[in-house]
Amino acid sequence: MVAAGTIGKQSRLPVVLALGTTQTIAWASSYYLPAILADPMARDLGVSPTWVFGAVSVSLILSALIGPKVGRTIDILGGRGVLALSNIVFAAGLCVLCIAHTKAVLALGWLAMGAGMGLGLYDSAFATLGRLYNTEARRSITGITLMAGFASTIGWPLTAWGAETFGWRETCLGWAAVHLFFALPLNLLGIPQASRIQQTVERHAKPHIPMDKDMWLLAFAFACGWIVSTGMAAHLPRIIEGMGATTAQAIGASALVGPAQVFARLVETSLLARYHPLISARLSTVAHPIGAILTLIASGGAVFGLFASFHGAGNGILTIARGTVPLAVFGPENYGYRLGLIGAPARLAQAAAPLLFGILIDRLGSGVLFVSSGLCLAALLALLFVKATHAQRAVN
Repeated sequence: MVAAGTIGKQSRLPVVLALGTTQTIAWASSYYLPAILADPMARDLGVSPTWVFGAVSVSLILSALIGPKVGRTIDILGGRGVLALSNIVFAAGLCVLCIAHTKAVLALGWLAMGAGMGLGLYDSAFATLGRLYNTEARRSITGITLMAGFASTIGWPLTAWGAETFGWRETCLGWAAVHLFFALPLNLLGIPQASRIQQTVERHAKPHIPMDKDMWLLAFAFACGWIVSTGMAAHLPRIIEGMGATTAQAIGASALVGPAQVFARLVETSLLARYHPLISARLSTVAHPIGAILTLIASGGAVFGLFASFHGAGNGILTIARGTVPLAVFGPENYGYRLGLIGAPARLAQAAAPLLFGILIDRLGSGVLFVSSGLCLAALLALLFVKATHAQRAVN
């Protein structure tokens, strides 16, 4: 493996712009799709929205199961082909959803979407950058998350407009076209061929990467973080209404999550870039609890926005940490495969989070914030015990 930084720093911007754009499309057309289309899908097929979200949960489980294999493939071949394949799989899944008139076909469509998410979301993009830039990938990882942080801000209004103007089926077809005619060429043309940058690793030797203490601690911390992130993504307006906000106030406050994520990532790439990524990760876990505490000691409409902003800021940095911390702690060797192993519990936790938080909200109302804050603090505790093994290499 050649030294980090074989690609000049000036040439990284086009790669970051390409990946940031395709990641925005991937997230907007998959992970954020059910929030808008679950209800019309359910009405059209005569099932409950819970059934649709159940199919989505199964798709997330599938994405978790294929994650390690996808990461290993990127370690060997680079990420261009994998990410391009994800666009084709996403388009196929969206087309199946478009033609679904039975539960079986709808479930098949969501399974295909799960395969696309396993191939094409952040872990694959992070692994691609790690393959290209080794330990110097941190700023590039932050760069693509800065752009994709607006996936919900862009995707939800576009999906809602499409569903209202044309119908949910046509909206799925439109997103499929975006994957095939825009994201696919962008991934193929915008991502360099890894074999031109690094020596090819042994293709047939599957690495033995034991789940040691630090691996388990990171897997646990990221799983806790993503339970909170996914639960809030599915239910945040409802939780804020439970605090006493009007529907308009709840929606307005929830809209601050996206900008807060991006602002926090700007802070991470500027003020916090000189420190080990573990510092950023630990700070990210306390933001949500701070926001929750503010709702207990303050009142008025402003507190709803403050809570959403603190939550968004923490979530924004934790997303980056999911890629940068394993790279800094363990180094670039087998980075993609390791990301898949560490990320699998988080993806499984994501699958259960919407249903789990729905039940807790029914029983506790806004008191669910005690549970979410406890999960964040448990993640902090785990991160405090992770050793910054490769700290010096990651910073320099």
